[in-house]
Amino acid sequence: MVAYRRATVAVEGGELALGIWGEEGPLVVAAHGITSSHVAWTLIGERLGADHRFVAVDLRGRGDSRDLPGPYGMDRHADDIAAVIRAYGGSAVVAGHSMGAFVAAATARRHPDLVSRLVLVDGGAPLPLPPGVPADAGEADLQAAIEQTVGASFARLTQTFPDHAAVVDLWRAHPALTDWNPVMTAYADYDAVETADGLVAKCRLAAAVRDAQDIYATSSARSAALPVPAVFLRAERGMLGGPVPLYPEGYAERWLPGITASTVGGSNHYTITLSPTPADVVAEAIRSDR
Repeated sequence: MVAYRRATVAVEGGELALGIWGEEGPLVVAAHGITSSHVAWTLIGERLGADHRFVAVDLRGRGDSRDLPGPYGMDRHADDIAAVIRAYGGSAVVAGHSMGAFVAAATARRHPDLVSRLVLVDGGAPLPLPPGVPADAGEADLQAAIEQTVGASFARLTQTFPDHAAVVDLWRAHPALTDWNPVMTAYADYDAVETADGLVAKCRLAAAVRDAQDIYATSSARSAALPVPAVFLRAERGMLGGPVPLYPEGYAERWLPGITASTVGGSNHYTITLSPTPADVVAEAIRSDR
């Protein structure tokens, strides 16, 4: 069994929460998706922790970092990731899933001396705007875009739950999570925090809405190569488990010229990290020095 522990690192405004698998070996720092937490990386951490130090963060405004103040945005998150890398000894492979891949790319661009390689997991290339959302979208338009793209996992940010069982039930009904496993239960359970009114999602709505400004292919988005070697792992299926992937073949390569892209068979946007077989592929991509 790979050792797992919780820790924090000082960042601007307070302490960033972390989950750490393993104590020795090359450093990997991982960032999660827009409403997610470090627990999304559990299966990958368990696979790599035997010979790596795998550090997954709760991004500002999420998980046990929910009370860190804004502003949010990819550059702010990138500076937090840089603080984690410095705290744990220098250059790291940085992995990101979904929005976390945008954070990983921003970290490489802002702090190239701290990043040896990137592993972008179904994220990092600007997302196509949903139909009806203009290229010069404002905050309200982008909130609508998130609601269309992420669906129920975004809607929960405004809900209150009577107990943890209700939170787990909501996640179990998600169409992408049909092959339920214990890690998914732990992911759902960690997602909730007690308030005076009941349980609410740890992710703050304001953080998700602000961060959406940086992940869509708005009129300000530009194609640009990354400053370090990078691989892109595309989920075979989409956000809700349907047959249309979030990223069509060739799409990410156009936005991030020079990346090496491949498709992870049998995965959707969620199960690419939350199911064992896709997690094997992600872990191997992180472990590889190619």
